[in-house]
Amino acid sequence: MTAGERVVVVGAGVAGLTTAVVLAEAGVSVHVIAEQVPGVTSLAAGAMWGPYLVEPKDKVDQWGGRSLEIFRKLAEDPTTGVRLASGIEASRTAEVPPDWAATLPGFRPCEPPELPAGFTAGYRFTVPLIDMPVYLDHLLRRLRAAGGKVEQQRLASLVDAGPASAVVNCTGLGARDLAGDSALRPIRGQHVVVTNPGLTDFFSEDTGSSPDLLCFYPHGDTVVLGGTAVDSEGELDSDDRAAAGILARCAEVEPRLAQSRVLEHRIGARPTRATVRVEAEQGERGTVVVHNYGHGGAGVTLSWGCAEEVARLASIG
Repeated sequence: MTAGERVVVVGAGVAGLTTAVVLAEAGVSVHVIAEQVPGVTSLAAGAMWGPYLVEPKDKVDQWGGRSLEIFRKLAEDPTTGVRLASGIEASRTAEVPPDWAATLPGFRPCEPPELPAGFTAGYRFTVPLIDMPVYLDHLLRRLRAAGGKVEQQRLASLVDAGPASAVVNCTGLGARDLAGDSALRPIRGQHVVVTNPGLTDFFSEDTGSSPDLLCFYPHGDTVVLGGTAVDSEGELDSDDRAAAGILARCAEVEPRLAQSRVLEHRIGARPTRATVRVEAEQGERGTVVVHNYGHGGAGVTLSWGCAEEVARLASIG
């Protein structure tokens, strides 16, 4: 495939938009088709770089590392919605830190006075935080500046994407139908966005496989509080009981949050499977189909690395 050929990217979440940007900036004529622009699940993300609970590890390390490099560069421009922030990941069970955390700038074990009550261990490091509404707007601007087109439409099949040299499937949970992938399941996530009482550092608890998460990510005047991870549930209506639990857990760690005003609730369904799927196959009518979905809660973290892998699979750039 050569620059100038038409490629259709189906899906406009962080995976789809990042892939479209990589292809368009390589000179490809990119047409994004998506039911939601941008995708609601990506809009609902916190978001902090970190390859949590996602496989295969060797590929995840590669994709995540490449994304980290790019996010660090993006953080030099505040209009992107990306910034480098210091913060703490803590545990109530004195578990060892994830191996990726130890490679981050400023990594060190926390002293006991730095930890909230009930926590036995923690680690401080510096990592990209991404304000998703701002960041997704940044990706859309870059895509259009590179000549990419965006169309809001629901497709019944990938064949309906029209004539193209390649079709890239970044449909998240939509791939259950569009790619016939029964291994894909939703994990419902909910965040509460509140006014910022003056926080600059993030906080995240290593909650393992619990559906009740605890994290807060400051983004200027707002803070995104989390969260939930309800396996096999894809309902996107706000859950008042879950929201109250999120607020209570976060305020217990940071009491200033108890006085914050709730601005909105963000709900998404993380597209999850045993392993992330980034691979090419021959589609109908001889069109190459490249799949890029199943990132679970690590879609932002893996976005740039997976997008560049898509470009390689489609022999672009």
